[in-house]
Amino acid sequence: MSFLPLVRIWLLLSALASVAGWLLSAVGQLNRPGYAAVAGLGLLGLFLTRREWLRDGHAFSWPRVQARFARPLPLALAALAALVLLGGILYAPGNYDALTYRLPRVLHWLAQGRWHWIHTTNYRMNNRSCGFEWLMTPVFLATRSDRALFLINFLPFLLLPGLVFSVFTRLGVNARVAWQWMWLLPTGYNFLLQAASLGNDAFAAAYALAAVDFALRAASSRRIADVWFSLLAAALLTGAKSGNLPLLLPWAMLFIPVAPRLLSRMVPSLLVILAAAMASCLPTALLNSLNCADWTGLSLERPEVAMHHPLVGILGNSIMFGLSNFTPTLFPLAGWWVNAAPALLPGFKLFAAHFEGNFYRLGEIPTEEWSGLGFGLSCLLAAGVGLALFSRRSQAAPVSKPAGPADPLSPTPWFRLAGPSKILLASPYVSLLFFFAKSGMMTIGRLVSAYYPLLLPLLISHPSASALVRHRWWRRATGVVLWLALVAVVLTPARPLWPVQNVLAHANDASSSPSFLHRVKNVYQVYADRPDPFAALRAALPDNAVVGFVADSNDPEVSLWRPYGHRRVVDLLPTDTPAWIQSQGIEYAVVGEMYLFLHHQTLATWLPPHHATVIASTTVTLTVADGLHHWYVVQFAPVGNASPQTTGVTPQ
Repeated sequence: MSFLPLVRIWLLLSALASVAGWLLSAVGQLNRPGYAAVAGLGLLGLFLTRREWLRDGHAFSWPRVQARFARPLPLALAALAALVLLGGILYAPGNYDALTYRLPRVLHWLAQGRWHWIHTTNYRMNNRSCGFEWLMTPVFLATRSDRALFLINFLPFLLLPGLVFSVFTRLGVNARVAWQWMWLLPTGYNFLLQAASLGNDAFAAAYALAAVDFALRAASSRRIADVWFSLLAAALLTGAKSGNLPLLLPWAMLFIPVAPRLLSRMVPSLLVILAAAMASCLPTALLNSLNCADWTGLSLERPEVAMHHPLVGILGNSIMFGLSNFTPTLFPLAGWWVNAAPALLPGFKLFAAHFEGNFYRLGEIPTEEWSGLGFGLSCLLAAGVGLALFSRRSQAAPVSKPAGPADPLSPTPWFRLAGPSKILLASPYVSLLFFFAKSGMMTIGRLVSAYYPLLLPLLISHPSASALVRHRWWRRATGVVLWLALVAVVLTPARPLWPVQNVLAHANDASSSPSFLHRVKNVYQVYADRPDPFAALRAALPDNAVVGFVADSNDPEVSLWRPYGHRRVVDLLPTDTPAWIQSQGIEYAVVGEMYLFLHHQTLATWLPPHHATVIASTTVTLTVADGLHHWYVVQFAPVGNASPQTTGVTPQ
């Protein structure tokens, strides 16, 4: 299958990026020369191992490509992928988590030439897995820009169709059904919207599928290389997000029987195991243990992030999982829902006491911050499963034989499965329930993006599924699903592919609902400003300065690093003294109003003890929910001088 060499290359590059990041950090050479040396060694390694990663490939054939994409489903996905790529090219990264901690932590590491425990109130810069960031670092160093970083999501997105078909057919899904879902599953809103962003949820789905796929291949091919690639993919899965750890359950069930083959080639197997350990979440777990005495890092998080009542977690997350997937693509009642949820949501008070705030919030349109598979795909899946279960012909339908090589698992319908096969197909649900039991975080629909592909085989392996996908209603329903996916891609506020400003300006004259129009304008404007919210404040900051950042952990500092390579940012903690600030060479700082509020201060009470003067101010809306807040640029006087007075700016 032609996609396999591409999957192997992606796994090798991903593992190499993680190994390089940790090794270069260990010697203090996290810089361009260090990565140039690693790139040379990597290219040499790819050349020497080309027989393994080129196996099962074939030459590019333009007629083959034309024949495939002449069919409606592949053509539709290709068109959506082209629009996603266009959005990634046109717009700067605006993923809020990436702006608040993923890209800043990379900038802090590069400033010191190594990974280090960053002096910051934003604990996520330190305790989160580093897989996505290690992929970002060489791309950022090579381009000195953040504009190409979205490719880290886009490239594995392109690998999903081949991986889905291979895994599904090997797990007993009828080839015709698997062919339909290989093109439909990537149209899930979470996959489409994160494919052009810096979110780190959906890209791990390729690792999850690859880990299972190569383990299944190893069972039938008996090739040691398949065992190695399966191990690397599983490690990368956990290195992307520690929340993916439960997904090791279905992988382990397949990998343990083939693991003894590692002994057949001890030396290369040990090298692969070492690389897998470095690419996994293990280094982060060890560093968390050393720096905060908790391998999970949860001791630094807010208490509600970790669920302490498993049953509450399972119930609450199950409800929100359903809501995040079945919320209509266009949902103008989102505001009403936020107000009505406390009365309508069963067990709301219990959930509110144990989950993050706003855990029940939904959006008017899909965004990468909260979307799951989405309304269209979820309804199609539910309809297919429901009709299959109640079909009169289901009991008499013959068991379909899957396409692909022989599989050690019995490819039988889910309700007839017995022994290891049944447990295997059900195991991803055990993993999901474990995640639900341990997580109190909101936006559960997108957090479990890597789980979705492995949840489907149990639902669509029913024998009547093959007949269902032949029906006219199925073809029409898939058309609706694809149109809804197009709406999500075109309207997404982070990367709108429609003339939003012109349309909204015209609507201003004709709208009969000014409050709704104001909401729409506000949302799109906030997303447009999000990649660089502090541009107005940078005019007061000199180049090559060390700038302090006095802000809440949810405030993005990336804007202050721009233009990259000209300025360094140091996060300031409440315990930092004026003497320490001066010892770091910090002459200026950007101070957030929300930070002062959270620490029961005002600008007037904060300035004197820090010997600071306000030299500029502005107002910024970072999120629609938080609204408008004041931000200030202050200049520190040398310690020992008389406290300067504020200049012309009224403290808020």
